[in-house]
Amino acid sequence: MEYTVLTSEYFNTKPWSGGSTTELFIFPKKATYKQQNFQFRISTATVEIEKSDFTILEGISRKLIVLKGEITLNHKEHYASQLKKLDMDAFDGGWKTTSIGKCTDFNLMTSASTKGELWAIEMKKNHFVYPTIPEHCSWFFMYVFSGKTILNLNDTSTSLKNGDLLVVHTSTQIPFKIKASEDSELVFTTISFLKKNLLSKKNA
Repeated sequence: MEYTVLTSEYFNTKPWSGGSTTELFIFPKKATYKQQNFQFRISTATVEIEKSDFTILEGISRKLIVLKGEITLNHKEHYASQLKKLDMDAFDGGWKTTSIGKCTDFNLMTSASTKGELWAIEMKKNHFVYPTIPEHCSWFFMYVFSGKTILNLNDTSTSLKNGDLLVVHTSTQIPFKIKASEDSELVFTTISFLKKNLLSKKNA
């Protein structure tokens, strides 16, 4: 298992029509959001105006968790979803989506060749979690939205603070432990590549 911790100084924040967005990770490394040639991308964003239209992303699946504030996502001709703190919505990036309300959110975007899962938790000081990395998972991420945590892995301890991203590239199931050294809010993401995509890589 390979892992690294990316700190907030590593990330770039750029404006979008409704606020700002910070790209945390994109794969492949040379892919860009503008060209939409990524297999997956994770980011945070602020929605700073009361009503905004999401960029249409054909062929991209999206999952969004509200980290602060409340919003309503109106997916035209589909459904509306009211999201409070730590609520999630999953939707097609090709839909016409309008956001009502202001918030800070966490975004996962995946291509057709990739499957991603996204969830968030609140932890009290001195509490522990033991993350389970699913079988066939290729990437595991933990984003510290607020607070401080200690990662125990391979007989070593690593501290993470708010704004840090734990990146785990794994092909094996190695248990590890997260302890909250103060009240914390964490977002977890797992990424798996579909079998068809893996076969195409082997044959490339």
